[in-house]
Amino acid sequence: MEKKKKKSRRSILALSVLLVAFEFILPGVTNAYEDLPPLNKEFCNYSVTIETTCTRGADTSNLVSLRFGDTKSNDIVVRRLNTKHVRMVDPLQPTVLDDVPRKPFQACTVDQFQVSGRCVESPVCYIYLKLRGSDDWRPGLAQVRVLSAPHLSSNYYYFRRYLPQHMWHGFDTCDKEVTPFGVKFKRKVFPNKTPKSIPIPILPP
Repeated sequence: MEKKKKKSRRSILALSVLLVAFEFILPGVTNAYEDLPPLNKEFCNYSVTIETTCTRGADTSNLVSLRFGDTKSNDIVVRRLNTKHVRMVDPLQPTVLDDVPRKPFQACTVDQFQVSGRCVESPVCYIYLKLRGSDDWRPGLAQVRVLSAPHLSSNYYYFRRYLPQHMWHGFDTCDKEVTPFGVKFKRKVFPNKTPKSIPIPILPP
């Protein structure tokens, strides 16, 4: 009986020592996890501002696509920008006039779209737009803001011309070359992924 009592006392003592040790260790473990940097998110939220000029016939009902990215090969493509949530903003101030669903790309308006895509790692340095349809469109300025990292937002890019149909058109300030005539920017070339038709050979009779 005495041996059993001694064993039980030793077990209780060992358990008490372990509990005291955990009281000192666990706070350190918790603080270590709190000090870890946050994990990189695969997707980020962006605010895209696009102006349509006041020129006659500048508005469009066509399908508009958007493409932007950085120097780290992070390419974000929005195939149907028309379907994204749009808000009307004041051209002179960064305030939202209303949040009522509306038709985008009307003359003399500035639309703000909320889109998401893979996160950029350096400032957004190129913006391209593509117009698909039958009528014309004359955008003014365009900008992409990174909501989680404002320092990675793009500059304002000024189009102020009618966009060509069915091709990417925009600005690229990522790769630049200093020449005797000034700074020259290299434009990106996006290949057309539509497969070409294969001619069918005509067999002789």
